[in-house]
Amino acid sequence: MDSPLDSFGQPCLSRRGFLAAASAAGLHGLFTPLAAGAAEEEITFAFISDVHACRMNSGLSPNCQQEGKTDQALLRHIKALNRLPEEIWPSSIKGVATGLPSAGKRIGELRGIVVGGDMTDDGGGQTVEPREGTQLLQFSHRYQQGAGPDRVHVPVYAGLGNHDLDQDGKPPNVDWYRRELRDYVEVNHEPGDIFKPPVPAANFDPETDCYSWNWGPLHLVQLHRFGGDTRKGAVSSIPWLKDDLRTAGAGRPVVLFQHYGWDPFSLENWDPAKTTFDDKGEGAAHWWSDAERQTLLEALSGSKVIGIFHGHEHPTPMIYRVGGLDLFKPIASFLGGFALVRLSGAGLEITLGQAIDDSGGVAFTTAFSKRI
Repeated sequence: MDSPLDSFGQPCLSRRGFLAAASAAGLHGLFTPLAAGAAEEEITFAFISDVHACRMNSGLSPNCQQEGKTDQALLRHIKALNRLPEEIWPSSIKGVATGLPSAGKRIGELRGIVVGGDMTDDGGGQTVEPREGTQLLQFSHRYQQGAGPDRVHVPVYAGLGNHDLDQDGKPPNVDWYRRELRDYVEVNHEPGDIFKPPVPAANFDPETDCYSWNWGPLHLVQLHRFGGDTRKGAVSSIPWLKDDLRTAGAGRPVVLFQHYGWDPFSLENWDPAKTTFDDKGEGAAHWWSDAERQTLLEALSGSKVIGIFHGHEHPTPMIYRVGGLDLFKPIASFLGGFALVRLSGAGLEITLGQAIDDSGGVAFTTAFSKRI
């Protein structure tokens, strides 16, 4: 694996150093001029992760109030997302010119919002008997396209993370919570012979619930927890991913979305000396293993992957490189985070930002651009 900071010309060995450098990446040499003609059509969308809808039948899940995982926080986030089309691409951040080709221009309408997992805090909102969970209801009432100030106004592409997939139900319904979340993905995105979902995928894999679609020349792929996940009985998506990139993604610029990344938190291993998982441990992987990451990177080989978007770590905006690939991670949605993305003839432009008030105000924290 490349050092995540190779493109900045500075090594990073500690989690603290990595996070500090990754969060500042957009202000340290990533504003490169872009070549015209990369794409004739402008495609603008938002990426979010770690919504952590927390509502239960009575109040919130334990610790959610203290962590800020409240409905008020989600409403603040939604107001900011809905106001983005009226905002302006930043010309500078903290006094440093962004160099973005779209700097000073109105953002304009979004094609959609892509979610990078952890839509819910506890497997959709645990219930004693199988029925629709309150957390999944809360998510759908906020992050499903609709009208008004309390829900987003554009199509949403759902993605699942460890908080959505790791909860076990009471026997014999051990897989109930996972099945509920996967059903939500299928109902929203899996086309049928007769039924048309609200946000149809062009290529949906019923074995893994991974899916892909195109916006103009751009190919987009949703991989949920991570490409190749086999936890809790999941079927690996690697064969489907290879086929999708070989066919639907052939010759196109590709962006991928998943929950885990290559940041220090996602790379934690068991540290026997400290009896905990951390970024210095050499024991078993906490989230995903070196072998799983290598398998995914090998599956991407030969494709024109221009970016991977992920979540999982909550408080730090990150832009970094791994294996020659650019990775992007906004802060958690319940903290107000988002990534704004544009592909055009000028290339790829990304700015990370967050909601800053209850009126839809936003602050941009990091920016990035490159030729494609």
